Amino acid sequence: MGLYESVRAVTTASGDGPVDWRSVADAAKASTDPGSLALTEAEEAGYADDVRDARDRVRSVAAVDFDLPEMVEIQNRHHWIDANVATFERVMRPLEEQVTMFPGASRVVNTGTMSVALAFLGNNVLGQYDPLLLAESDDHALYFVHPNIEKVAADLEVDFDRFRRWIAFHEVAHAAEFGAAPWLSDHLETTMEGAVAALGEGSLDRDALKELDTTMTAVEGYAELVMDRAFDDEYADLREKVEARRRGRGPVARVIRRLLGLGMKRRQYERGKAFFDAVADSRGIAGASVVWEDPANLPTDAELDDPAVWLARVGE
Repeated sequence: MGLYESVRAVTTASGDGPVDWRSVADAAKASTDPGSLALTEAEEAGYADDVRDARDRVRSVAAVDFDLPEMVEIQNRHHWIDANVATFERVMRPLEEQVTMFPGASRVVNTGTMSVALAFLGNNVLGQYDPLLLAESDDHALYFVHPNIEKVAADLEVDFDRFRRWIAFHEVAHAAEFGAAPWLSDHLETTMEGAVAALGEGSLDRDALKELDTTMTAVEGYAELVMDRAFDDEYADLREKVEARRRGRGPVARVIRRLLGLGMKRRQYERGKAFFDAVADSRGIAGASVVWEDPANLPTDAELDDPAVWLARVGE
């Protein structure tokens, strides 16, 4: 495992498409320490208890009816990369079908770019609710990247058990969204396919991209709200330290995050949470949860910045 193996995997990229996804996975994993999954029995039980307690607490506090995914995994970094290579491949397939010029040269560049992206994310993702968009099955999954949770808890000098539990509440909040809104996956897939198809044709479907950004802002903002308000312990110090860590990243990490669009994702978190905080302050978390009862209840782009308009439009 190391730089040589990573570069070799990229430069030997092969196949018919513009991205060699097997080489993407090999290169990303070659440059990433998988981390240890040597969990104690208490740690394994802790993950199970956190997820179960978060489910029960979110059901009660947010007044949403949902079930947890059948697949709940404690992963190392390589496990996470493997799971997400499949997702990236599904989402990008329409774009790949449009690429015809200089396939050999572009394949190496594209494969290298995707491997860097997945390696970076694999070293930073703490947990993930995966709706498995564009997959053939309707299964969803929940992942916890244990080495990253352990490392960040140590870096922040916070109690590991409490930090892990807080992360579990965030991911279970995502499960609540998709469980309470069976239409949400289809809505995201349809919007995403429209945006990707337009890109493949060399144009921008600005309406589709705006709709995708608005929906994801609601998805991330609601999870941030529930992460904090349904959590059954103190969290203010966790929130403050996590935000300080994000602001304190080095220049290379900041560039990669910008290229991956993670700055936009951060904006989705912040903008969405501000919207749902205002809604919850007015109507409680259960009042905020009505957003998932019908696609028409999603906030518009303008309403995200003016929650009072949404409150007036969507009755209690």
